Amino acid sequence: MAKYLHPDVIARAQALGVKARTVVEGLRVGDHRSPYRGFSVEFVQHREYVPGDDIRHIDWKSYGRSERYTIKQYEQETNFAAHILLDASRSMLYGEGATNKLEYGKVLAASLAYLVIHQRDSASLSVFDAGWRDRLPASGQPGHVQTILQTLESVEPREKTSIGPLLHDLAQQVTRRGLVFLISDCFDEVDALLDGLQHLRFQGHEVTVFHVLHPDEVEFPFSGMIKFDAMEETLKLLTRPQLIRPAYLRALKTYLKEFQTGCERNRCDYVLLNTRRPLSEALTEHLARRLRVRVV
Repeated sequence: MAKYLHPDVIARAQALGVKARTVVEGLRVGDHRSPYRGFSVEFVQHREYVPGDDIRHIDWKSYGRSERYTIKQYEQETNFAAHILLDASRSMLYGEGATNKLEYGKVLAASLAYLVIHQRDSASLSVFDAGWRDRLPASGQPGHVQTILQTLESVEPREKTSIGPLLHDLAQQVTRRGLVFLISDCFDEVDALLDGLQHLRFQGHEVTVFHVLHPDEVEFPFSGMIKFDAMEETLKLLTRPQLIRPAYLRALKTYLKEFQTGCERNRCDYVLLNTRRPLSEALTEHLARRLRVRVV
C-alpha cells in the first residue's frame, strides 16, 4: 500500500466501516439503495472534475460555456459525503517518526478516505492552517484515493491555526448534510472552535473531532534546564520544567475538559488521540463505538 495507507490500520478498520448514524436528505446515509452511482435518477448539482472520475459523466454543454470540466451529480451518487479536514499548521510538526502529529494525522486522513470510498461513498479532503490550503472536492471514484494520497504527501506545516472561521465557511459551502472529520491538535480559541462545530451541527452534519496530541504535550516529561520555542509564535521560554509542570498539567486538564464538554454539548464525537497509541487500535475502537451509538 502507499505511504499513508498502513495495512494494519486498514485491515482492522475495514471490517467495521464508516457508517453514518443520522438521516441525511430524507435517507439514512450509508444505506445504499443501489450498488450503482445513480446517473439515471434525479439531478442534484454539478461538481468539478477530479482525476479518476469517469469521463463519460463530464457535462460537455457546461464545458462549452465555461471551459471548465464538471461532473453531474445525482441523488444516489451523493447519499454519503465525508469531508475530511486536516490541520497542517506548524504546531502539528511536533514529534518524531510515527509520533509526529502531522504524520499521524495524515495516516488517519488517508485511512478514512480509503474506507469511505471503498464502501462506495464519497470523500473530500481539505488541508488548512490559518486558511484553506489544498482542497479536493468529494468523489467516490477509486482513483480519488490516489489523488488524496498524493496531496497528503505534499503537505508541509506552515502557518498558525485558525479553525473556527474555517468551520463556519465549510458550513456555508456544503449544503448537503454529511459527515465531517476534523483532524487537529486544536490549539485554538476554544469558544471560536466550538462555535464553528455548532454551526456544522446546526446544518445537520455529523461531526467527529479527532484531537491529536503528542505524549509530551499530555505528560510534560521534561527535566533539567529547557528552552521552549513556540511553534506558531516567536516566543521563547528558558525554565526548569519541574517548576511549571503542576500549573501546566492543571491548565491542560481544564482545557481538555472544557473542549470535550463543549463537543458533547454540541453532539459532536470527541476522540482524544495520543500519538504513542497505535492508530489501528484507536481508529478501530472509535468505529466500533460508532456502530453502538446513534446521534440525533
